[in-house]
Amino acid sequence: MLHPYYLPQYLPVMDELTARDVLVHFVVYRSEDQQAALDALVKQHKLTVIWVENVEQALAYYVEHKPEWIIFGNTFDNASKLKGVSRTALMQHGIGPKSCYYTVSESDIDVRFVEGEYRLKRLQSMFPSKQFVDTGYAKLDPIIQGKEQGLDLQVLGLDPNKPTLLYAPTFYPSSIEKMGRDWPQLFAEYNILLKPHYFSLSKSNYKKQKQLLEHWGQFDNAYLAPIEQANLLPFMASADLLISDASSALFEFAALDKPVVWCDFYHLRWSYRGIFKFRFNKRMDEDLYKYSGVAVHAASYKELKSVVDQQIANPKSFATQRANYSYELAGKVDGLCSQRIVDYLLSDEVS
Repeated sequence: MLHPYYLPQYLPVMDELTARDVLVHFVVYRSEDQQAALDALVKQHKLTVIWVENVEQALAYYVEHKPEWIIFGNTFDNASKLKGVSRTALMQHGIGPKSCYYTVSESDIDVRFVEGEYRLKRLQSMFPSKQFVDTGYAKLDPIIQGKEQGLDLQVLGLDPNKPTLLYAPTFYPSSIEKMGRDWPQLFAEYNILLKPHYFSLSKSNYKKQKQLLEHWGQFDNAYLAPIEQANLLPFMASADLLISDASSALFEFAALDKPVVWCDFYHLRWSYRGIFKFRFNKRMDEDLYKYSGVAVHAASYKELKSVVDQQIANPKSFATQRANYSYELAGKVDGLCSQRIVDYLLSDEVS
């Protein structure tokens, strides 16, 4: 596991494997700027962990111990060296609109678990010799199953009687820098849960984002999740509406049939503007535009308040669009995705 925010994708699968008496170990990369969060997650979820410093140490562990399956959350450059050692699988850590969702399949991994028929067909056409299995998006299982009850808003200093907004922006390209400096004050009739991408709080490159987020967290109606609180699921379970940008959170929240407001205002580095706009287009997959109808859009920060108010007043207005797009991007949202993954891992056809 490279980053703390990968973990929620794996936990439902771990629980399902454990329920079937299968031993699960996590190989986790030590990280100076992420170690506190990693340690907190390991303790919270009572994970059995093998700590490694780098890819070489991880590979050495795999080769020595020969686990039956190794499940990756991202590309693994040494995957070809595991042929004949262990079976390998890929569970991408998000379902967002970035092109890396597809390009990670260039890694020489045996099978990839995929979310939905559309993505299965597209991946199969891009990599006809590779194996893909449509299982759905396991990360959402605990909410669908009712196991994830959400946050205690009162304990967080918020008002349980107010509608709750979740602001979950990605780190780049992000809407953070384009938001009003005191925007929680403008949204005083709402609770605001601030759950940024992990990098916004942990990477020095994004220190200005961190400063803004910490400033917003000081408002009485806002709560900023610390970096140790890496799991987005309790926040999604507690929120009535999501505000985000080019993040997989958009599609995850929409799959729960809750209203989403998509911020079309991004802060772009100069190297992504003007004649360099092609770099932005290369970073973002065509799904960003193909599935833009999953949410109501705010073209600018000035429009955000009115769009949010409208969606809170009419939460079902985009229900049909959410259902259609979610089926293509997240697959079946029935709480059984982790079961399908484990069924495959333990099936006779791959033993």
